[in-house]
Amino acid sequence: MQGARGKVMSVNESLVSAQTISGAVMNGEVAYIVIEDGKRLKAEVIDVKEGNRVYLQVFEDTSWMKVGDSVLFTGLPLAVKLGPGILGAVTDGLQNPLYELGKIEWFLERGLEVAPLDPNTKWHFTPKVHKGDTVTGGSVLGTVPEKLFEHKIFVPFSLRGDHTVEHVAETGDYTIDTPIATIKDASGKTIPLKMAFEWPVKMPMPFNKRSVPKKSLPTGIRILDALFPIAYGGTACNPGPFGAGKTVLQHSLARHSQADVVIIAACGERAGEAVEVFKDFPELIDPRTGKSLMDRTYIVGNTSSMPVAAREASVYMATTVGEYYRKQGLNVLILADSTSRWAQALRETSGRN
Repeated sequence: MQGARGKVMSVNESLVSAQTISGAVMNGEVAYIVIEDGKRLKAEVIDVKEGNRVYLQVFEDTSWMKVGDSVLFTGLPLAVKLGPGILGAVTDGLQNPLYELGKIEWFLERGLEVAPLDPNTKWHFTPKVHKGDTVTGGSVLGTVPEKLFEHKIFVPFSLRGDHTVEHVAETGDYTIDTPIATIKDASGKTIPLKMAFEWPVKMPMPFNKRSVPKKSLPTGIRILDALFPIAYGGTACNPGPFGAGKTVLQHSLARHSQADVVIIAACGERAGEAVEVFKDFPELIDPRTGKSLMDRTYIVGNTSSMPVAAREASVYMATTVGEYYRKQGLNVLILADSTSRWAQALRETSGRN
């Protein structure tokens, strides 16, 4: 129910219970809690009880939140905006660009939101379909150059069934908010399409079948390749005590492994180590291309000093972006640092409920 409203009934750190006024809400829905100074704090519904009582986990600091504060429900799940412009970006767990937030406030304030993808950047679009062609969710409408790759512009994965292309933009420069195609479904309904679309972070993207990992991923680190090989499509864990060099090893994996795209989720790592990643990666040279490593890297920054609820979101955000670039036909390396603090966040959230 888009536009449903409610009010805060209790606050337990990042866990807030609310009473809905205009109907029930769905589990996983995004809501905004309006606090005294007018700021809107983003939250997610994690449980729905009888009597229109819901529980929300708040992604930001809940200081000065009080009983009776207004709650606005969006009717939409937590989602990531997918399209050209992700590579090279550093965002928080809600896809707010951290460098852009820093331009607004030197110290990151609560309630700040910035467009996840720059709406003013123009991308050179080359169409791959023609009027009258049949497309469905996942079909390629065209391509734009993004850093080192040809970025495919998809029909949103949520569309099912065959659609007919009514119009497609000519080769040229367009922003992500400019309609670049119009398609029609079987009922005659027309749907305008843009370069970017949103996808719920907790919903797996559709796929044909799951492949069994068979081929080794060359990491560029001989001792790993010889004794602890990692497979394309596989997973690995890098355990170790404080100061063992886990972050340095991640730098080496990101720089030397034979992956097309590197995604780093700083899901609760100490701020000092996370900032080291933010500072070092733009200066690292990709040995394969001779250009900045950030040209094929996306960083989700959620440090241990940030609210625990946002750590969970950061991992889902990174995974969803990884799935998207896998759909582009690229090999994606996702590094989560650290999963122990991510698990700690999950325990804290469940313990308060």
